[in-house]
Amino acid sequence: MKRKNYVVQVLVFILALLLIGLFRFKPWQHKAPLVNSQGAAIKVLTVGFLPVTCHLTCPVTAFASKTSSTMRFDSRLYHDWPTVAEAFKSGRLNATFMLAPMAMQMASEGVGCKIVYLGHRDGSTMIIAKNSTAKSLKDLEGKEIAIPSFESNQYLVLLHAMQAQGVPKNSIKFVQLAPPDMPSALAAHAIAGYFVGEPFAGAAQLSGVGKVLYYSYQLWPHFISCVLVVSDSLIKNHPNQIRDLVRGIAESGKWADTHRLLAARIGAHYYHQKVKLLDFVLTNPPGRVKYEHLTPTDADMLDIERNAYAAGILKKMIPLSQFLDRQFIPKTIPNVNINALSCPP
Repeated sequence: MKRKNYVVQVLVFILALLLIGLFRFKPWQHKAPLVNSQGAAIKVLTVGFLPVTCHLTCPVTAFASKTSSTMRFDSRLYHDWPTVAEAFKSGRLNATFMLAPMAMQMASEGVGCKIVYLGHRDGSTMIIAKNSTAKSLKDLEGKEIAIPSFESNQYLVLLHAMQAQGVPKNSIKFVQLAPPDMPSALAAHAIAGYFVGEPFAGAAQLSGVGKVLYYSYQLWPHFISCVLVVSDSLIKNHPNQIRDLVRGIAESGKWADTHRLLAARIGAHYYHQKVKLLDFVLTNPPGRVKYEHLTPTDADMLDIERNAYAAGILKKMIPLSQFLDRQFIPKTIPNVNINALSCPP
């Protein structure tokens, strides 16, 4: 009997090891290499993004590249910034959209990465409860306001606006929340408002629980929240992949700016959100988020860096060359044609 129990225990142990290996390596996710009609391998680059309109050019580029016979972009959906940062630092991601101050912070800490392009201009909104009587940040003293991260430009903008409006720095309590959780937190009265990239502000408007206090461009004209970041190893080993990616993002931005309803359909498919919500935030008002002028300028980056340093996000100022590389940006951005009939319904 003892021997039988021992054998059973050994078999259970072996089975447990097999299950651990199965879930660790996830063989069902390992896809066969892509090849074109001539049998040549199609290169694939995974790009990380969150389901915010600041990152819309990522899924649009991935969608457009489906017909390419040489290069595909596999957009990988994340839902919070710590997970994105950890995936990038560990090397599981070599290209991703990321908060600008977060990218600068990583570069200052010695993580090999560069900002190579922008994802958007504007596109964030300050939302307060529908029944709130607040007309300015001063009216929110003593309240809790959610931000996507303490390494976000949304946080920097609010600190700057508070100073401009004469609101004491510590009079508003900021809490970090994942963007998808913000509308429900407002509805539950757990927070008095939040400042975030769309469509999570528009979601509160459409559901009737929130209203706009500020659009980002009212507080910081030509606001930048997120940037396209790549690893130094990708720059060294596969520069042409980055060049294709940046060109694709540039072309997708130009197309999305003038085909907003079609872009909403693509975004809704990749974000797992309703088309109605993406339609709303991309057109109401039309300048709520923009996908033009996506070349990061020295002034753009220095403005963010100085504010991040003043807020304590950055421990030191570093040269632009340590986190910015514009060599992959195309000199001209041609018009692209994405077949409307091929867009998700």
